[in-house]
Amino acid sequence: MFYALYQNFSAYADQLPLLNLLKYLTVRIGLALFTSWFVCLAMGSRFIRWIQARQGRGQPIREDGPEGHLLTKRGTPTMGGFMILAGVTVATLLWADLTNVYVWVVLGVTIGYGLLGFIDDYAKVTKQTSAGLSGKQKLFFQFLIAGIAVAALILLAPASPSSPGLERSVAFPFAKSFLIYLGWFYVAWGAFTIAGFSNAVNITDGLDGLAVVPVMMAAAAFGLIAYLVGNFVFAEYLQVHFVPGSGEVAVICAGLIGGGMGFLWYNAPPAKIFMGDTGSLALGGALGAIAVTTKHEIVLGIIGGLFVVEALSVMIQVGYYKLTKKRVFLMAPIHHHFEKLGWAESTIVIRFWIVAALLALIGLATLKLR
Repeated sequence: MFYALYQNFSAYADQLPLLNLLKYLTVRIGLALFTSWFVCLAMGSRFIRWIQARQGRGQPIREDGPEGHLLTKRGTPTMGGFMILAGVTVATLLWADLTNVYVWVVLGVTIGYGLLGFIDDYAKVTKQTSAGLSGKQKLFFQFLIAGIAVAALILLAPASPSSPGLERSVAFPFAKSFLIYLGWFYVAWGAFTIAGFSNAVNITDGLDGLAVVPVMMAAAAFGLIAYLVGNFVFAEYLQVHFVPGSGEVAVICAGLIGGGMGFLWYNAPPAKIFMGDTGSLALGGALGAIAVTTKHEIVLGIIGGLFVVEALSVMIQVGYYKLTKKRVFLMAPIHHHFEKLGWAESTIVIRFWIVAALLALIGLATLKLR
């Protein structure tokens, strides 16, 4: 909104120096971070009281989970991801270029997945069971939303002048110009990236602060990537594929960081509220959509490697148990395995944060190692 205001009154920018600042993407990124943080923080206490009054017994806890969770986490309200979504949405609408197709695609996926997560959370709370929507139902709508988003990018996003066919191709880290052209099959690849990462973040969200901080780290890394690949000069210097207009996605990344900071204020142990599927599905979907828009889907697997490992631990556990009736881990996802080994929750969370930070740095290194 404010960027449109600047464009309409740019002729008076000399008389209004503060308005002139809005032409700089870096300024709007900073303002988006602050706005999202403020919105999330400001609504926190009131939202928690409101949601407690309506949820009654709060978040159901899986009976087969760690024993301590039944005592310490039962009754904690959920759907706190709505706070993050509110911050991200307000920040994006205020500070992003609303004529940019990437902004609407990423925001649409984020809100769509957030709505899907809300429906799942609502079903869990009303039925007082840890199982909400069925897995098939969630996957269907996740792939539907993601497929529409990727198709919209192919049809509406501006073509890259330096990389013909980029919008339907898969780019590889450590390679300067190598692309695999998929044509319309890219819709399936992009949808798999978005839906898969959404579920990976959802699986990771099992301890206080465990998912939100790595999401913030990944958002910071992809905010930098979006800024660089959306700038022709920087893209040429780094020898990455130039994606015109994708720099605006950095505003949404800033919103994710700010919203995560505001939410963490209330989610810090002991958590006053959980983000629930409302938050985890939306945040994972947002990161997946950002990776698709910046043509760094494979790098997402590096930067978000913690989430990938969490998802793999579940798949390995389930697959191995079906074959042998034995378990690889004491409990899956893998953070519960460490709980069973006797690690304190805070120890697991902080060590996982350290791993997430290292992976984010490794992912950023791919920009230069070509």
